[in-house]
Amino acid sequence: MIPIKALLHLSTLGMVRAKVVKVDPLAPDEDVIEEAAEVLRSGGLVAFPTETVYGLGADAFNARAVRRVFEVKRRPPDNPLIVHVSSLNMLSRVASEVPPHVLRILQIAWPGPLTVILRRYPELPPIVSGGLDTVAVRSPAHPVALKLIEVFGGPIAAPSANLSGRPSPTRAEHVVEDLGDAIEMVLDAGETFLGVESTVVDLLSPKPRILRPGPLGPEELVKIFGVDVEVPEHVRGILSDVDRPPSPGMKYRHYAPNKKLILVELGSCGAGDYIDFLVRTLKAHLSNGPALLASKETIYHVKGFLGDAVTYITLGSRSNIYEVAKNLFNSLRELDKNDRVSVGICESFEEKGIGLAVMNRLRKAATERLVCG
Repeated sequence: MIPIKALLHLSTLGMVRAKVVKVDPLAPDEDVIEEAAEVLRSGGLVAFPTETVYGLGADAFNARAVRRVFEVKRRPPDNPLIVHVSSLNMLSRVASEVPPHVLRILQIAWPGPLTVILRRYPELPPIVSGGLDTVAVRSPAHPVALKLIEVFGGPIAAPSANLSGRPSPTRAEHVVEDLGDAIEMVLDAGETFLGVESTVVDLLSPKPRILRPGPLGPEELVKIFGVDVEVPEHVRGILSDVDRPPSPGMKYRHYAPNKKLILVELGSCGAGDYIDFLVRTLKAHLSNGPALLASKETIYHVKGFLGDAVTYITLGSRSNIYEVAKNLFNSLRELDKNDRVSVGICESFEEKGIGLAVMNRLRKAATERLVCG
Protein backbone atom coordinates (compact mmCIF):
# COMPACT_ATOMS: atom_id res chain seq x y z
CA MET A 1 0.00 0.00 0.00
CA ILE A 2 1.29 3.48 -0.92
CA PRO A 3 1.72 5.64 2.22
CA ILE A 4 -0.77 8.51 2.39
CA LYS A 5 1.91 11.23 2.13
CA ALA A 6 3.38 9.59 -0.96
CA LEU A 7 -0.09 9.17 -2.42
CA LEU A 8 -0.79 12.88 -1.89
CA HIS A 9 2.43 13.84 -3.66
CA LEU A 10 1.82 11.53 -6.61
CA SER A 11 -1.81 12.56 -7.02
CA THR A 12 -0.90 16.26 -7.17
CA LEU A 13 1.43 15.35 -10.03
CA GLY A 14 -1.34 13.40 -11.80
CA MET A 15 0.66 10.15 -11.52
CA VAL A 16 -1.90 7.94 -9.77
CA ARG A 17 -5.61 7.25 -10.03
CA ALA A 18 -7.87 7.89 -7.09
CA LYS A 19 -8.32 4.95 -4.76
CA VAL A 20 -11.96 3.86 -5.10
CA VAL A 21 -13.37 1.97 -2.12
CA LYS A 22 -16.87 0.54 -1.98
CA VAL A 23 -18.74 1.21 1.25
CA ASP A 24 -22.14 0.20 2.53
CA PRO A 25 -24.36 3.32 2.21
CA LEU A 26 -26.08 2.61 5.53
CA ALA A 27 -23.32 0.97 7.59
CA PRO A 28 -19.90 2.06 6.25
CA ASP A 29 -16.82 0.14 7.37
CA GLU A 30 -15.10 2.13 10.13
CA ASP A 31 -11.58 1.24 8.92
CA VAL A 32 -12.38 2.64 5.48
CA ILE A 33 -13.82 5.83 6.97
CA GLU A 34 -10.75 6.24 9.19
CA GLU A 35 -8.49 5.89 6.13
CA ALA A 36 -10.49 8.57 4.31
CA ALA A 37 -10.36 10.83 7.37
CA GLU A 38 -6.58 10.45 7.49
CA VAL A 39 -6.36 11.52 3.85
CA LEU A 40 -8.28 14.69 4.79
CA ARG A 41 -6.06 15.32 7.83
CA SER A 42 -3.02 15.06 5.54
CA GLY A 43 -4.39 17.73 3.22
CA GLY A 44 -5.80 15.34 0.63
CA LEU A 45 -9.13 15.30 -1.19
CA VAL A 46 -11.81 12.65 -0.72
CA ALA A 47 -14.98 12.31 -2.79
CA PHE A 48 -17.88 11.01 -0.74
CA PRO A 49 -21.63 10.49 -1.17
CA THR A 50 -24.29 12.73 0.30
CA GLU A 51 -28.03 12.30 -0.07
CA THR A 52 -27.95 14.79 -2.95
CA VAL A 53 -24.79 14.30 -5.06
CA TYR A 54 -21.17 13.23 -4.45
CA GLY A 55 -19.07 15.90 -2.76
CA LEU A 56 -15.35 16.63 -3.10
CA GLY A 57 -14.15 17.02 0.47
CA ALA A 58 -11.24 18.91 1.99
CA ASP A 59 -10.41 20.03 5.52
CA ALA A 60 -12.35 23.30 5.74
CA PHE A 61 -9.62 24.86 7.90
CA ASN A 62 -6.75 23.90 5.58
CA ALA A 63 -6.57 26.73 3.06
CA ARG A 64 -4.07 24.86 0.88
CA ALA A 65 -6.34 21.81 0.63
CA VAL A 66 -9.34 24.03 -0.14
CA ARG A 67 -7.35 25.76 -2.86
CA ARG A 68 -6.73 22.34 -4.43
CA VAL A 69 -10.48 21.78 -4.58
CA PHE A 70 -10.82 24.89 -6.73
CA GLU A 71 -7.84 23.85 -8.86
CA VAL A 72 -8.85 20.26 -9.62
CA LYS A 73 -12.45 21.26 -10.33
CA ARG A 74 -11.30 24.28 -12.41
CA ARG A 75 -13.78 26.24 -10.32
CA PRO A 76 -13.85 30.06 -10.35
CA PRO A 77 -12.42 31.36 -7.05
CA ASP A 78 -15.48 33.56 -6.39
CA ASN A 79 -17.84 30.55 -6.42
CA PRO A 80 -18.22 29.65 -2.70
CA LEU A 81 -18.01 26.13 -1.31
CA ILE A 82 -20.49 24.54 1.07
CA VAL A 83 -19.14 23.49 4.45
CA HIS A 84 -20.50 20.20 5.81
CA VAL A 85 -20.93 19.62 9.54
CA SER A 86 -22.25 16.69 11.55
CA SER A 87 -23.92 18.60 14.39
CA LEU A 88 -25.15 21.96 15.60
CA ASN A 89 -22.15 22.07 17.94
CA MET A 90 -19.85 21.86 14.93
CA LEU A 91 -21.82 24.66 13.25
CA SER A 92 -20.41 27.09 15.84
CA ARG A 93 -16.91 26.43 14.47
CA VAL A 94 -17.74 27.84 11.03
CA ALA A 95 -20.62 30.28 11.60
CA SER A 96 -20.97 33.14 14.06
CA GLU A 97 -23.99 35.05 15.31
CA VAL A 98 -26.43 32.17 14.81
CA PRO A 99 -29.79 33.39 16.16
CA PRO A 100 -31.78 31.08 18.48
CA HIS A 101 -34.68 30.82 16.00
CA VAL A 102 -32.26 29.58 13.32
CA LEU A 103 -30.95 26.90 15.69
CA ARG A 104 -34.53 25.78 16.32
CA ILE A 105 -35.14 25.51 12.58
CA LEU A 106 -31.95 23.55 11.98
CA GLN A 107 -32.84 21.13 14.77
CA ILE A 108 -35.83 20.23 12.60
CA ALA A 109 -34.28 20.42 9.13
CA TRP A 110 -30.86 18.83 9.76
CA PRO A 111 -29.49 16.45 8.75
CA GLY A 112 -31.02 17.12 5.36
CA PRO A 113 -30.70 18.79 1.96
CA LEU A 114 -30.88 22.34 3.33
CA THR A 115 -27.89 24.70 3.10
CA VAL A 116 -28.10 28.01 4.96
CA ILE A 117 -26.12 31.21 4.52
CA LEU A 118 -24.85 32.64 7.82
CA ARG A 119 -22.02 34.88 9.01
CA ARG A 120 -18.63 33.22 8.58
CA TYR A 121 -16.64 32.50 11.72
CA PRO A 122 -13.48 34.66 11.38
CA GLU A 123 -11.06 31.73 11.73
CA LEU A 124 -12.58 29.87 8.77
CA PRO A 125 -10.34 30.60 5.76
CA PRO A 126 -11.97 33.21 3.48
CA ILE A 127 -11.15 31.10 0.40
CA VAL A 128 -13.92 28.69 1.46
CA SER A 129 -16.51 31.43 0.96
CA GLY A 130 -15.02 33.08 -2.11
CA GLY A 131 -13.70 35.91 0.06
CA LEU A 132 -17.10 36.81 1.53
CA ASP A 133 -17.89 37.26 5.22
CA THR A 134 -20.66 34.68 4.92
CA VAL A 135 -20.59 30.88 4.84
CA ALA A 136 -22.82 28.27 3.23
CA VAL A 137 -23.23 25.33 5.60
CA ARG A 138 -25.28 22.17 5.92
CA SER A 139 -25.45 18.77 7.62
CA PRO A 140 -25.87 15.97 5.04
CA ALA A 141 -28.44 13.20 5.55
CA HIS A 142 -26.22 10.33 4.43
CA PRO A 143 -24.64 7.84 6.87
CA VAL A 144 -21.33 7.78 4.99
CA ALA A 145 -21.02 11.56 4.90
CA LEU A 146 -21.96 11.99 8.55
CA LYS A 147 -19.60 9.23 9.67
CA LEU A 148 -16.72 10.74 7.69
CA ILE A 149 -17.26 14.18 9.26
CA GLU A 150 -17.51 12.68 12.75
CA VAL A 151 -14.37 10.53 12.39
CA PHE A 152 -12.43 13.36 10.75
CA GLY A 153 -13.46 15.49 13.69
CA GLY A 154 -14.19 18.75 11.95
CA PRO A 155 -16.04 20.57 9.17
CA ILE A 156 -15.45 19.46 5.58
CA ALA A 157 -15.63 21.92 2.67
CA ALA A 158 -17.20 20.07 -0.25
CA PRO A 159 -18.65 21.22 -3.56
CA SER A 160 -19.92 18.63 -6.02
CA ALA A 161 -17.17 16.21 -7.12
CA ASN A 162 -17.12 17.04 -10.82
CA LEU A 163 -15.36 19.38 -13.21
CA SER A 164 -17.00 22.80 -12.99
CA GLY A 165 -19.80 23.21 -15.48
CA ARG A 166 -20.32 19.47 -15.98
CA PRO A 167 -23.36 17.49 -14.78
CA SER A 168 -23.04 16.82 -11.07
CA PRO A 169 -22.00 13.29 -9.99
CA THR A 170 -24.67 10.98 -8.59
CA ARG A 171 -22.49 7.86 -8.89
CA ALA A 172 -18.86 7.18 -8.02
CA GLU A 173 -18.04 6.45 -11.66
CA HIS A 174 -19.05 10.03 -12.53
CA VAL A 175 -16.43 11.28 -10.07
CA VAL A 176 -13.76 9.03 -11.55
CA GLU A 177 -14.64 10.18 -15.09
CA ASP A 178 -14.03 13.82 -14.18
CA LEU A 179 -11.48 13.80 -11.35
CA GLY A 180 -9.97 10.32 -11.13
CA ASP A 181 -6.47 11.53 -11.97
CA ALA A 182 -6.53 14.49 -9.59
CA ILE A 183 -7.74 13.33 -6.17
CA GLU A 184 -6.70 10.74 -3.61
CA MET A 185 -9.81 8.75 -2.72
CA VAL A 186 -13.43 8.05 -3.66
CA LEU A 187 -15.91 6.44 -1.27
CA ASP A 188 -18.31 4.51 -3.50
CA ALA A 189 -21.68 4.01 -1.81
CA GLY A 190 -23.66 3.58 -5.01
CA GLU A 191 -26.20 6.01 -6.42
CA THR A 192 -27.16 9.02 -4.31
CA PHE A 193 -30.66 9.24 -2.91
CA LEU A 194 -32.01 12.52 -4.35
CA GLY A 195 -29.89 13.40 -7.37
CA VAL A 196 -29.91 17.23 -7.26
CA GLU A 197 -27.94 19.50 -4.94
CA SER A 198 -29.26 20.90 -1.68
CA THR A 199 -31.60 23.86 -1.40
CA VAL A 200 -29.64 26.99 -0.41
CA VAL A 201 -31.44 29.61 1.69
CA ASP A 202 -30.05 33.01 2.69
CA LEU A 203 -30.93 33.61 6.35
CA LEU A 204 -29.30 37.04 6.46
CA SER A 205 -32.04 38.68 4.38
CA PRO A 206 -35.12 40.30 5.98
CA LYS A 207 -36.96 37.06 5.19
CA PRO A 208 -35.59 33.68 4.06
CA ARG A 209 -34.53 33.85 0.41
CA ILE A 210 -33.84 30.89 -1.87
CA LEU A 211 -30.49 31.22 -3.62
CA ARG A 212 -30.50 27.75 -5.20
CA PRO A 213 -33.52 25.45 -5.44
CA GLY A 214 -33.13 21.84 -4.39
CA PRO A 215 -35.05 18.91 -2.94
CA LEU A 216 -36.85 21.22 -0.48
CA GLY A 217 -39.09 23.44 -2.59
CA PRO A 218 -40.73 26.72 -1.53
CA GLU A 219 -43.78 24.82 -0.33
CA GLU A 220 -41.73 22.74 2.13
CA LEU A 221 -39.61 25.71 3.20
CA VAL A 222 -42.67 27.73 4.24
CA LYS A 223 -43.60 24.89 6.59
CA ILE A 224 -40.06 24.70 7.99
CA PHE A 225 -39.52 28.44 8.48
CA GLY A 226 -43.09 29.38 9.31
CA VAL A 227 -42.95 32.44 7.04
CA ASP A 228 -43.09 33.14 3.32
CA VAL A 229 -39.85 32.44 1.46
CA GLU A 230 -38.60 34.77 -1.26
CA VAL A 231 -38.01 33.13 -4.67
CA PRO A 232 -35.81 35.43 -6.82
CA GLU A 233 -35.98 35.24 -10.60
CA HIS A 234 -32.58 33.53 -10.91
CA VAL A 235 -33.98 30.52 -9.03
CA ARG A 236 -35.97 29.71 -12.17
CA GLY A 237 -32.65 29.09 -13.93
CA ILE A 238 -31.68 32.55 -15.15
CA LEU A 239 -28.09 33.36 -14.22
CA SER A 240 -27.65 36.16 -11.71
CA ASP A 241 -25.54 39.22 -12.53
CA VAL A 242 -24.14 39.49 -8.99
CA ASP A 243 -20.39 40.12 -8.85
CA ARG A 244 -19.76 37.95 -5.79
CA PRO A 245 -22.40 35.24 -5.36
CA PRO A 246 -22.96 34.07 -1.74
CA SER A 247 -24.04 30.63 -2.94
CA PRO A 248 -22.94 28.06 -5.51
CA GLY A 249 -25.12 27.85 -8.61
CA MET A 250 -25.94 31.55 -8.97
CA LYS A 251 -23.45 33.09 -11.38
CA TYR A 252 -21.98 30.43 -13.66
CA ARG A 253 -23.34 27.97 -16.18
CA HIS A 254 -23.56 24.53 -14.61
CA TYR A 255 -24.61 20.94 -15.20
CA ALA A 256 -24.01 21.07 -18.97
CA PRO A 257 -23.27 18.04 -21.16
CA ASN A 258 -20.64 18.46 -23.86
CA LYS A 259 -23.24 17.96 -26.58
CA LYS A 260 -25.85 20.50 -27.57
CA LEU A 261 -28.94 20.38 -25.36
CA ILE A 262 -32.22 21.97 -26.40
CA LEU A 263 -34.80 22.45 -23.65
CA VAL A 264 -38.37 22.53 -24.98
CA GLU A 265 -40.61 24.35 -22.49
CA LEU A 266 -44.38 23.98 -22.22
CA GLY A 267 -45.19 27.68 -22.39
CA SER A 268 -48.86 28.28 -23.09
CA CYS A 269 -49.40 25.00 -24.96
CA GLY A 270 -51.73 22.23 -23.90
CA ALA A 271 -50.45 18.66 -23.59
CA GLY A 272 -51.36 17.63 -27.15
CA ASP A 273 -49.86 20.73 -28.77
CA TYR A 274 -46.73 20.29 -26.68
CA ILE A 275 -46.19 16.74 -27.99
CA ASP A 276 -46.66 18.02 -31.55
CA PHE A 277 -44.10 20.77 -30.87
CA LEU A 278 -41.62 18.22 -29.48
CA VAL A 279 -42.09 16.00 -32.53
CA ARG A 280 -41.54 18.92 -34.94
CA THR A 281 -38.40 19.90 -33.04
CA LEU A 282 -37.05 16.35 -33.24
CA LYS A 283 -37.88 16.10 -36.96
CA ALA A 284 -35.91 19.30 -37.58
CA HIS A 285 -32.84 17.57 -36.11
CA LEU A 286 -33.20 14.04 -37.52
CA SER A 287 -30.10 14.48 -39.68
CA ASN A 288 -28.10 15.18 -36.50
CA GLY A 289 -29.06 11.99 -34.68
CA PRO A 290 -31.21 13.45 -31.91
CA ALA A 291 -31.91 11.98 -28.49
CA LEU A 292 -35.08 12.74 -26.57
CA LEU A 293 -34.60 13.09 -22.80
CA ALA A 294 -38.09 12.80 -21.40
CA SER A 295 -40.54 11.06 -19.12
CA LYS A 296 -41.65 7.57 -20.08
CA GLU A 297 -45.14 8.94 -20.77
CA THR A 298 -43.86 11.52 -23.25
CA ILE A 299 -41.55 8.98 -24.88
CA TYR A 300 -44.54 6.64 -25.38
CA HIS A 301 -46.42 9.36 -27.32
CA VAL A 302 -43.41 10.53 -29.35
CA LYS A 303 -42.55 6.95 -30.36
CA GLY A 304 -45.97 6.74 -31.98
CA PHE A 305 -44.85 9.45 -34.41
CA LEU A 306 -41.12 8.83 -34.85
CA GLY A 307 -40.51 5.21 -33.85
CA ASP A 308 -36.84 4.30 -33.76
CA ALA A 309 -35.66 7.35 -35.72
CA VAL A 310 -34.83 8.91 -32.34
CA THR A 311 -32.70 7.73 -29.40
CA TYR A 312 -34.70 7.76 -26.17
CA ILE A 313 -33.27 8.47 -22.71
CA THR A 314 -35.88 7.95 -20.02
CA LEU A 315 -35.78 10.35 -17.07
CA GLY A 316 -38.57 8.63 -15.15
CA SER A 317 -42.31 9.09 -14.75
CA ARG A 318 -44.04 12.46 -14.81
CA SER A 319 -46.03 11.24 -11.82
CA ASN A 320 -42.81 10.90 -9.77
CA ILE A 321 -40.72 14.05 -10.12
CA TYR A 322 -38.28 12.71 -7.49
CA GLU A 323 -37.44 9.89 -9.90
CA VAL A 324 -36.81 12.45 -12.64
CA ALA A 325 -34.52 14.44 -10.34
CA LYS A 326 -32.59 11.32 -9.31
CA ASN A 327 -31.96 10.34 -12.94
CA LEU A 328 -31.32 13.81 -14.36
CA PHE A 329 -27.54 14.17 -14.18
CA ASN A 330 -26.84 10.55 -15.12
CA SER A 331 -29.07 11.02 -18.18
CA LEU A 332 -27.10 14.10 -19.25
CA ARG A 333 -23.92 12.04 -19.00
CA GLU A 334 -25.57 9.24 -21.02
CA LEU A 335 -26.22 11.78 -23.74
CA ASP A 336 -22.50 12.53 -23.97
CA LYS A 337 -21.53 8.86 -24.07
CA ASN A 338 -23.86 7.89 -26.93
CA ASP A 339 -21.85 7.98 -30.17
CA ARG A 340 -25.02 7.86 -32.32
CA VAL A 341 -26.28 11.14 -30.89
CA SER A 342 -25.11 14.70 -31.55
CA VAL A 343 -27.93 16.71 -29.96
CA GLY A 344 -30.24 16.19 -27.02
CA ILE A 345 -33.79 17.52 -26.86
CA CYS A 346 -35.33 17.59 -23.40
CA GLU A 347 -38.89 18.11 -22.21
CA SER A 348 -39.79 20.42 -19.33
CA PHE A 349 -41.47 19.69 -15.99
CA GLU A 350 -43.81 21.45 -13.61
CA GLU A 351 -41.97 23.85 -11.29
CA LYS A 352 -43.35 22.60 -7.99
CA GLY A 353 -41.37 21.05 -5.14
CA ILE A 354 -38.20 19.46 -6.45
CA GLY A 355 -39.47 20.21 -9.97
CA LEU A 356 -38.26 23.78 -9.46
CA ALA A 357 -34.73 22.41 -8.97
CA VAL A 358 -35.06 20.14 -12.03
CA MET A 359 -35.99 23.10 -14.24
CA ASN A 360 -33.25 25.26 -12.69
CA ARG A 361 -30.66 22.64 -13.61
CA LEU A 362 -32.06 22.09 -17.12
CA ARG A 363 -32.17 25.79 -17.96
CA LYS A 364 -28.57 26.20 -16.85
CA ALA A 365 -27.48 23.09 -18.76
CA ALA A 366 -29.30 23.97 -21.98
CA THR A 367 -27.53 25.38 -25.01
CA GLU A 368 -30.86 26.59 -26.39
CA ARG A 369 -34.40 27.03 -25.04
CA LEU A 370 -37.58 26.74 -27.13
CA VAL A 371 -40.98 27.70 -25.74
CA CYS A 372 -44.21 26.17 -27.08
CA GLY A 373 -47.08 28.55 -27.80
